Amino acid sequence: MDMRKLVGRNFARLRREKGLTQEDVEARSGFSQQYLSGLERGTRNPSIVTLYEIAQALGVSHVELVTPDNGTGDRTVPS
Repeated sequence: MDMRKLVGRNFARLRREKGLTQEDVEARSGFSQQYLSGLERGTRNPSIVTLYEIAQALGVSHVELVTPDNGTGDRTVPS
C-alpha cells in the first residue's frame, strides 16, 4: 500500500465532501496550494504533524486521512 497515494486520495475526497478548494484549505491551514496539490497527487510525504494540521483545517480526524480504501476512493470498513 502506497501511503502517500492513500493520503492523497483521502485528502482530495474529504476536501471535496466539505466543498472546499485547495485554496480554501491553504487559507485554513497555512500550507501552500502547491503543497496541497502535491499531497493530493501522492508526491508529498507529510509528517504526522502535517496530517494533524491538515485534518484540523478540514474539520476531520487525522485518522480519516490514513484510513485504507479499496483504491477507488471508497473506504474499506474493517470487520
